Amino acid sequence: MTLSLDYATLSDVGRVRRNNEDSAYAGPHLLLLADGMGGAAAGEVASAAAVQVIRRLDTADIGGEDMIEALAGAVHRANERLSELVEEDPEREGMGSTVTALMFDGKQLGLAHLGDSRAYRLRDGQLYQLSHDHTFVQSLVDEGRISQEEAFTHPHRNLILRVLDGRPDSDPDLQILDVQAGDRLMLCSDGLPDYVSDDVILASMSSGTPDSVVVELITHALEAGSNDNVTCVVADVVETEPASGVQPQLVGAAAELAQGSTGRGEPTVAVGATGSGSGGGGGHGAAVDPEELRYAPRPPKRFLWARRIVVLAVVLAVIVGGAWFAYSWTQKQYYVGSDGDYVAIFQGVEADLPGISLSKVYERQSLQVDKLPTYSREQVEGNIQADNLAGARSIVAQLEQTAAQCAAKAKQTPKPTVKPTVKPTVKPTVKPPTSVPVSKPPATVPASTRPSTTPTSTPSTPVDADDCDGVR
Repeated sequence: MTLSLDYATLSDVGRVRRNNEDSAYAGPHLLLLADGMGGAAAGEVASAAAVQVIRRLDTADIGGEDMIEALAGAVHRANERLSELVEEDPEREGMGSTVTALMFDGKQLGLAHLGDSRAYRLRDGQLYQLSHDHTFVQSLVDEGRISQEEAFTHPHRNLILRVLDGRPDSDPDLQILDVQAGDRLMLCSDGLPDYVSDDVILASMSSGTPDSVVVELITHALEAGSNDNVTCVVADVVETEPASGVQPQLVGAAAELAQGSTGRGEPTVAVGATGSGSGGGGGHGAAVDPEELRYAPRPPKRFLWARRIVVLAVVLAVIVGGAWFAYSWTQKQYYVGSDGDYVAIFQGVEADLPGISLSKVYERQSLQVDKLPTYSREQVEGNIQADNLAGARSIVAQLEQTAAQCAAKAKQTPKPTVKPTVKPTVKPTVKPPTSVPVSKPPATVPASTRPSTTPTSTPSTPVDADDCDGVR
């Protein structure tokens, strides 16, 4: 079973205000209401812009859970549009608008809500508020500090906390709602519920057509002394073709701006609706416009461009100051490394940025890198970090001491010493002149006078080859 909507919408400037800052739209697939605020900061521009952007959803073929994503995207685009309008005219800074939208796919409703406009549903004689007010007073009710009855008469009941205002934190409440034939839906600006009780609203919605209901609700608000604009959208969920047809209806500031109207205090007529708004205007304005109080926590800003330039200058100063501090810190660091064939002390850190060198040779030493043992040479070539300049010089002194010790050990390496061979002296044998030659045994040479053929070494200091390994 496919359902449809039979709808009507009406807006009235009210008996006190001079301009209508409410905007509303009703179509076959979308019910939408926006209440602009900011007083002189062009609240009517904000509500009209929001409605003109979000109303495009009425022609979109979207259903089910996708309605939530579509509503969120539309509200986001409307918020961006408000930001653009403030950029075009800084005097508009501070303007904003509520947004309450019901998207209908024939089977379900998608709700998007931001601010204190309201959405209601009448089902089986019971009135339900579908939206949740984003106001200071409602927060007190939620915390249990005041009752709902006290909220109705609270002096700050119009103080709004969340609104569509072009800022990045303007996120709406989103939810999917069930719908059935016989339901009656109603959207309204705060000019109605702030002055008319739920019992009266229930009684008015319990009978009549959508056209007659919007007229009756606005009449109740004006008779109750409402000093605000009053706008209502009423729609019946039906199984047959709606009596109002499929012609969209646009009312309030959105309709006035679309028609190029600049008048103040003129009645607003719904485009395609059967009813018309009550006459408004008059010089009975209050000393303080209630709409001016709705933005108490977020007053309009002046000199917007000057403030942005100042903020940009502060950010740049912080960045430049941080970069200079970081560079100054690097120039207080020292390490020992190699500069060509020699040991050197470097000032800075072992990192370079494109176009910026963060280290330089501070002192070049007379110590050659290849005079160091392998372990020390590898340390130098890999850079030895120091706590400060004195620490770097201490490291160099230790390296020089190591090189000197290795050089001294190289000179103490032992060399073999060979003693000369001792030759024995043989005395000539004297023959007696008268005796017969007699053979004598050969003379025996003392062992101590025999030639030596084995060399002897001079003892020297032992050397640890590992300590000075790799010295060239």
